[in-house]
Amino acid sequence: MIKIGAGNLNEVFEELEREKGISKDVVISSLCDAMVAAYKKHLRIKEVENVEAYLDEQSGEIGIFKGKTVVDSVEDPDNEISLAEAKEIDESVELGDEVKLEVTPDQFGRIAAQAANQVLTQRIREAERNLVLNEFLEKKGTLITGIIQKVDDRRNVIVNIGKTDAVMPRKEQIPGEYYKPGNRIRVFVLNVKETTRLPQVIVSHGHAEIVRELFELEVPEIEDGIVEIKSISREAGYRTKIAVWSNDPEVDSVGACIGPRGSRIQTIVSELKNEKIDIVRYSEDPVEYIVNALSPARVVSVDIMADDEYNHEALVVVPDDQLSLAIGREGQNVRLAHKLTGWKIDIKSVSQMEQAENQNVNNYEYEDQADDAESEVDSNPVDSEELQEEIEEEMNQQALDENDIEDGGISEEVEE
Repeated sequence: MIKIGAGNLNEVFEELEREKGISKDVVISSLCDAMVAAYKKHLRIKEVENVEAYLDEQSGEIGIFKGKTVVDSVEDPDNEISLAEAKEIDESVELGDEVKLEVTPDQFGRIAAQAANQVLTQRIREAERNLVLNEFLEKKGTLITGIIQKVDDRRNVIVNIGKTDAVMPRKEQIPGEYYKPGNRIRVFVLNVKETTRLPQVIVSHGHAEIVRELFELEVPEIEDGIVEIKSISREAGYRTKIAVWSNDPEVDSVGACIGPRGSRIQTIVSELKNEKIDIVRYSEDPVEYIVNALSPARVVSVDIMADDEYNHEALVVVPDDQLSLAIGREGQNVRLAHKLTGWKIDIKSVSQMEQAENQNVNNYEYEDQADDAESEVDSNPVDSEELQEEIEEEMNQQALDENDIEDGGISEEVEE
């Protein structure tokens, strides 16, 4: 047996479990595997049958033991032992039993310690990686709080989230946001990737689900299932539209999200750095839903142009003074309404619709005139045979006139 620890190893195992979250069984198993691997390396063989390591937790000693079968006549000394020799070790053994013999080499201490350290370090890393992987796989799709560590050369934000550092790619950041190291930040766990080292956790600060999580935290009716979030569309840092629906007729879905004196929505807006939030009342009626989604703009009418499994198109008419508001800056309002409802929305002003209608009327009158002209032509058909006869008569008359002119010229020459 080799001494690998001073005193009781249980205290060491308890500290590892407390600080690293690795159970005592994993540590003991790792130590025993390390000792067996070091023994094989020491003997310069790849496979050894019936060899295992045993650890005494109280004394801190570990040894290599090989199992041999008790037989009358030994034919394989590596795997068999005579009954007489076995009785010297344990008097109660019988034929066919297995006896454990210690085979720990005398000069094994330093080699074993090095191998044990390497394997143990590797197993601890694997255990830590699995713990972190399992922990954040469970947290995938939820909000967590972390501390900003730094911004790397690729403009990725590194966020410490406990047992590991998460990466916030540039595309998952809020445009114009300054991420100061040391500040606390609430992020959305987007993905967890397994690597050779610790798992890589990808987080987002601009994901639409952050808004959902914040509403679930601040609005008890959503957490209880009374108010339901139907859809969310977000352009992080600028504006968000969220469609809500109440499963209880006595509970106002929009009012529940706003809260008394706007306390709930103000908390969410502050968390999102004063990002504008439009709370939209959901409706099964697409016309009403589109009208609500285009708020704060007023809508005159909504015409459903296509509604099937492939296309959902609507034509919306708004007052002239509401056109820019309905479209939004760089089309933001109508774009968010499209993402929220799933409908393709074409917005026209009242004057644009009147102009289009007048144009259609003019085109209709022009078509009517063309049709009348065609009808008049059709009502006076020309007989092709009569026309051909007239053409032939005209040509014959022209030939006679030419002959008369030629005769007159000859007679004049004779007279001279």
